[in-house]
Amino acid sequence: VRELVQSCSSLNVKFKILPAFRDLVTGSYQYQSIRDIELEDLLGREPIALNRENVVSDLHDRVVLVTGAGGSIGSELALQAAQAGPRLLVILDNAESPLFDVDRRLREQFPKLHIVPAIADVRERKAIMDLFDTYRPARVFHAAAYKHVPLMEAHPIEAVWNNVIGTKNVIDAAGRFGVEKFLLISTDKAVYPKNIMGASKRAAEILVSQANGNGTRYVAVRFGNVLGSNGSVVPIFQDQIKHGGPIKVTHPEVTRFFMTIPEAVELVLQSLTIGEGGEVFVLDMGEPVRIVDLAKNMIRLSGLVEGDDIQIEYTGLRPGEKMHEILNDQQEHLLPTAIPKVNVLRADALPRVENLDEILSDMHVAIKNRDDQQARALLWKMVNPTNGCPFLEPDEGITIISETLGINGEGV
Repeated sequence: VRELVQSCSSLNVKFKILPAFRDLVTGSYQYQSIRDIELEDLLGREPIALNRENVVSDLHDRVVLVTGAGGSIGSELALQAAQAGPRLLVILDNAESPLFDVDRRLREQFPKLHIVPAIADVRERKAIMDLFDTYRPARVFHAAAYKHVPLMEAHPIEAVWNNVIGTKNVIDAAGRFGVEKFLLISTDKAVYPKNIMGASKRAAEILVSQANGNGTRYVAVRFGNVLGSNGSVVPIFQDQIKHGGPIKVTHPEVTRFFMTIPEAVELVLQSLTIGEGGEVFVLDMGEPVRIVDLAKNMIRLSGLVEGDDIQIEYTGLRPGEKMHEILNDQQEHLLPTAIPKVNVLRADALPRVENLDEILSDMHVAIKNRDDQQARALLWKMVNPTNGCPFLEPDEGITIISETLGINGEGV
């Protein structure tokens, strides 16, 4: 596909993707099947052959709950869980409109499936406890989280309240009401966190790793950026291209890991089937890609010429942002699993926080008092007990691939 795109671009020829040849011959396709080439088509990775039977047997005829179901990952989790035929699918979010949209789409695709949309906030402990008491889920996917780095730098109380205390509320409800398996969606920003958002997700991983022993299997899955998720770089670039630019990139060398939403969620579901409790699974996302090359390829896919039709503007890293992300730190030894593209951290990879209950109690006080400084200090104390400070960004070990999305010799 990359070679065809390169040839067409050099000749100023428009290009589309057609359905499979057999569908064209038999006429068993719709007009919508003829589509533009998308970034996902240029990822350059072979499709992963996974055994869906494991996921179906794990979720079929069980009560499944997805928090953050209105978001990009949460909604895809709900969709793929629905395909397994659960007895009941509870979709939870505190945002009414996104939850309404997900509920509507699920009912259209699965008219016989019993779905309960629940407007609730994971920060409200009693509401979460009541919800678990009512529906008694067997499987819980915790995707609810604040994720935007600059916003969380400016609002540390909200990050601690939602991403740490909210996660603790869902973990406790899972243990109290007999959830068999609990899975936390985490992020590569939890590795050597230097910003509040990453630290809050690191704290959530610690909560999961220390939550075992009451019959519930708690695991976390860590991965990087997903293409096209709400508020992520691809839709932002698309909007900037639509309005004529400029495309705003923080730094010419900044890199990120990328994976498609369905691919990431499929691996998340597979991870749940093998989790014994306490593990942090890490998805193999290939090599990191340069954001500026992503922007250049999007310009070309739009039929435009960088510098003539649209400009790229460098804005500088925002507060808390890293140049590069990594998927595990130097103390976290990765081990392979039976699932392709899924690795697991050694059991003792995350440090044990001995005074965890005390820190969480103090966090509640900081939230009540709206004390940003105290909330920030407690968060760093939890994730970096050695000195209670943000981690330094390691410079070593960063390999950047420059041909993953290559077009005309340039790539991501």
